[in-house]
Amino acid sequence: MQNKHFRIEENSDRSEDIICTLCSVWERSVKATHHFLTQDDIKKLVPFVKEGLSHIQILMIAYSENAPVAFMGIEQNKIEMLFAEPQFFGKGIGKQLVTLGIKKYHISEVDVNEQNPKALQFYLHMGFKITERTDKDEQGNPFPILKMALENSDINEATISDTKK
Repeated sequence: MQNKHFRIEENSDRSEDIICTLCSVWERSVKATHHFLTQDDIKKLVPFVKEGLSHIQILMIAYSENAPVAFMGIEQNKIEMLFAEPQFFGKGIGKQLVTLGIKKYHISEVDVNEQNPKALQFYLHMGFKITERTDKDEQGNPFPILKMALENSDINEATISDTKK
């Protein structure tokens, strides 16, 4: 899929080079948005990020001028990761990735750090609503997580009249 600014590749190469490049994108993105994390917290998360990038079911990478500038990882119907280079914030790449994920992979869930208000606002704008809050993240750290689900979906439930010929 292409638009005038970004090329998106799905289930891209998972070589060590691309994993390291995406991990660098992740780190710059996190430093710009996750102000509640210390440098030590970020360093401790790097192995989880590399592992996740290597094994995520669906990996979508957005390129600008042949350089990776954003990525999204999907597992089943859930966005597990969505990060962009800070200079691409607000340029539509997140919306493009999420919209493609909704249409093609039927994503309907995402978890957001409560302490990342810009991400929360982005997902609310995209049609997600908060369904649950946890006091800790997946690693047991004291970073509250907001579980979100798509409020509206283009998928309608079948009715009896749909089965009549």
